[in-house]
Amino acid sequence: MKVLVLTGAESTGKSWLAARLQQRFGGLAVGEYVRHFIDNEQRDTCLADIPAIARGQLAWEDHARRQRPGLLILDTHLLSNMVWSRTLFGECPAWLEAALLARQYDQHLLLSPEGAEWHADGQRCQPEAAERWRFHQACRQWLERHRQPFVEIGGDWASREAQAIAQVSALLGNERGGGASEQGLV
Repeated sequence: MKVLVLTGAESTGKSWLAARLQQRFGGLAVGEYVRHFIDNEQRDTCLADIPAIARGQLAWEDHARRQRPGLLILDTHLLSNMVWSRTLFGECPAWLEAALLARQYDQHLLLSPEGAEWHADGQRCQPEAAERWRFHQACRQWLERHRQPFVEIGGDWASREAQAIAQVSALLGNERGGGASEQGLV
C-alpha cells in the first residue's frame, strides 16, 4: 500500500485533486473529517474541538488503512489539524504531532496557493492570499523539519493535475494510471 497525502492551504484543490487521482489510479480516498464535524455541529470550531477532530481524522484514515488498498489518498492528515489549531487558536494539543510522526506516509503533495483562486464555501476562512501563504509555509517548514517526502504542486488546475499524476505514477512505479478499482471513503 502506498499512502499519498494532499496538504496545504484551503482552496488549493486538495479535494478536487484527490477525486481526480482516485478516478485515474483507483484506491481509496479519505476526506477531511473537519468538514464532517462542522456539518454535524453546525458551528465554528474552537480549541476544545481539536482533539475530537484529530481523532475523527485518524479513525477515517485507520479504517481505510485496514482495507489495504494499493493506493490510499488522504485529502488531508493531522498536519492540517496542527497548523489550523495554531493559526486559529495559537496552540495545538501536543499529542497530535507525535501521532502524526508515528505513521508512515509515502508522499505528500503540498499544494501551492499560487494560481489558486479562493472560493468561499461556508467553512473556509482564509480569503486573504497572505494568510494562505503563511499556512503553506507552515506546512512546508514542518515537512522539511521532519524530513517527510513531499513535492510542491502549483499552477493552474490542469498543471496541478498533470504534476500530481506524474508524482503518483512515479510513486506506484508505472508510467500511466490504471482505472479506478476501489471505492472512496468520505
